[in-house]
Amino acid sequence: MFVILIFIVLTGCSLETKTLPQFYEKDLSKVTKIAIVDGSTGYQKTIEDNKVINDFLNDIKDIKFIPDENQESRSGLDYGISLHQNGEETFHFALTRVNGHYYHTEPAIYPIVDEFYTTLTIEED
Repeated sequence: MFVILIFIVLTGCSLETKTLPQFYEKDLSKVTKIAIVDGSTGYQKTIEDNKVINDFLNDIKDIKFIPDENQESRSGLDYGISLHQNGEETFHFALTRVNGHYYHTEPAIYPIVDEFYTTLTIEED
């Protein structure tokens, strides 16, 4: 009986590999704004152009977020991304942290987001 209880507890606590659509509880095609914060500068760029939003989400939607074995708290941030629908923030994640858990990605998400952010011709806030 004890072994079964331990198995249930461990199974219930395990994290799974997921993609952005699996984390996001709404329809990604209905995102109306994306805000990206550059963790090294604190500056933010906000995108409200639907084509740019959809292109970006298409670039990252199939990336696998694979749980890190080490879930100890960390400091620092590369980029933080928030998704919005009709003026309301609906989801927020960092490149290595989603819903309070740490992940690495395949393929690497950092180069995709970094290139997107640095090539945006939008003023930083």
